[in-house]
Order: sequence, then C-alpha cells, then structure tokens
Amino acid sequence: WLTSDNMHHQWLLLAACFWVIFMFMVASKFITLTFKDPDGYGAKQEPLILTAVTKVEEVHVPEEKHRPEEFQPTGKVFLGNLIRQPLVHMERLELLRNVCRDTALRDLSHTAVSKFVLDRIFVCDKHKILFCQTPKVGNTQWKKVLIVLNGAFSSIEEIPENIVHDHEKNGLPRLSSFSDSEIKKRLNLYFKFFIVRDPFERLISAFKDKFVHNPRFEPWYRHEIAPGIIRKYRKNRTETKGLQFEDFVRYLGDPNHRWLDVQFGDHIIHWVTYVELCAPCEIAYSVIGHHETLEDDAPYILKAAGIDHLVSYPTIPPGITVYNRTKVERYFSGISKRDIRRLYARFEGDFKLFGYPEPDFLLN
Repeated sequence: WLTSDNMHHQWLLLAACFWVIFMFMVASKFITLTFKDPDGYGAKQEPLILTAVTKVEEVHVPEEKHRPEEFQPTGKVFLGNLIRQPLVHMERLELLRNVCRDTALRDLSHTAVSKFVLDRIFVCDKHKILFCQTPKVGNTQWKKVLIVLNGAFSSIEEIPENIVHDHEKNGLPRLSSFSDSEIKKRLNLYFKFFIVRDPFERLISAFKDKFVHNPRFEPWYRHEIAPGIIRKYRKNRTETKGLQFEDFVRYLGDPNHRWLDVQFGDHIIHWVTYVELCAPCEIAYSVIGHHETLEDDAPYILKAAGIDHLVSYPTIPPGITVYNRTKVERYFSGISKRDIRRLYARFEGDFKLFGYPEPDFLLN
C-alpha cells in the first residue's frame, strides 16, 4: 500500500513538472513574438531607406518623440507595428525586401527616385498619406478616395469623372511639387502604398483601353503612338489594320524601346514597369495591395492608414478583379516565344518583386 501511494505521489510530481515546463515554453514563445524586431522577421536585415531623392542629401530621421507634430504619422498600423499586420501583407513586404537585395535582379528592381517617380506619387497632407499611381489597377478609385480626404469634395459620389484626372482642379498635389526637404520628410514619415496586378494582364488592359476602346479625349494613342509603333515593329508593312497586340508586345520587349518612349512622353505610364513608376526598392512602402485581392486589401489599407472611419473604397463590381488566365493566354497565343521571352525579361522585376509566377505558356 505504501509503495502504491509513493508511486501515485511521484506521478503527480512528474505531471506537475511537465506542466511547469510547458507553461514556461508558452510564455517564452509569447515573449519572443511580442518583443521581436518587427522589421527583422527572425534575421538581421538592413532597413530600406531612401537612397536617392533628386538632389536631396541623406538626412537623419529623428526619433518619434522628437518629430514635429505636423509630421506625426497617423496610420493605426505603421512600420513600428508590422507584427500586427495580417500575415499576407507581412509576407509581401518581406518578399519585396528579399528581391530588392538580389544582386542578379538589381537592374530590374532598382531605379532612381527621380522627378518621374515623384510625379506619380499623390499627397494627402491632412492624413499623412502618399499614394503612388500605377495605371490599370483601379487607380482612379484610389484617387477619388484621396480627393475626398483632401477636402475638395465631401463624398466620392460628388466627384465629376472629368475632375478625377484633372490635376489642376482635383486638389491632389504631386510629391514633386514640394521642396527637396519636404519631399524627404514625407517619404520618411507618411503612410505609403500602391497597388499591383499580374504584369501581363495589366499590359493587356492598357492595350485594350488605349488602342482598342480609346476614349475620344485621348486621340494621341491612335493617331500618334500607334503609327509610331507600327512603323518600327510591324513585320508585314503591307497590312493597313490598326495597332495589333503583337506589335505592342514587340515594342515593349525591345531593349531599345526608350527611344520611342521619349517621343511618347508621359503617356507611357500605362505600360512602364512598377519599378519605374514607384521605386519600391528605394522607398519603404507601408502596404502593397494586389488587384486580385482588392476586396480584402482596400479595407485593410484604409484601416492601416487610419482613415477607415472617414471614407470607404467604392464598391467593386463582382469578378472584375479576378485574374483571367484564359484571356491572357488568348492574347499571347499568336505571339512568338522569342517576343514573349523578351517582354518577360523587361518585366521580370515586377513578376519577382510582387510574387507573380512566370506564365505557364513560357514554360511549355
């Protein structure tokens, strides 16, 4: 009986020891996750800082408590609190940083923060937000959100369509309109975001919008840009039909495309790379939204920027953001593998930086 009682006490003691060890492990894990460097993700990484801003010398960014009131960030989820972001947004930023450090892709992932980039970034000083426009990814709706936040109109429904892209009347200043020191402050302290989508699907959207449907108030796409591409890149010069997608692909994939880009001016923003538009390896963006998941990303961005109680993203029609693989394959079906590979070579940085897989029709 004594032996049985002793064994009973020993088992109780052993169970108590295991319980204490288990609770210690849980507490240790909780402490590690709570106090882990939010930018480190378990490994020592160099922070992304602005390295080039049109003639701006690198300046020291003061600690949060020393920042002047007008430049205090207002976002509820900011760089110092990345651990609270949903996993998908943390993974996107981590992927971006990893690809930016890949020396083999440096020429495809890095660009100077030039006036061209600063012209793409719109400013909302009232709520300390910067938005880099990437055409053909729902950019118009985000501009409406910022127009309301800047106070030009009280609601999105009140904004006339002809005002949205009229930068003289919509109350949206570009970052390039500020002094170098003001640019630097905003880039370092404001909430910054932009939206991407599958690079090839975006090019199809740009082609259809500018050269097929072509709104009447943009005649230069059909009457100036299309003829320039046809003269240079159409193989069968006897054809008289308008610009074909094959011509467009051949132009975009040409390593010497820039000589035409200069002639076309800023109209090329509809098909230049995300890297050239927004300099994602030079500017530390807070959030990168994806067009394919915009239904989830739009509310998250508004909440992360601390403005979800002030404005809502316009209703997204069902199915409009879904990746249309059949459409993409149909557009590229009649184009030579050489031309597609050259096109992919130009946009490879966009594919890799934002996690889009190489198209299947390039692998077959």
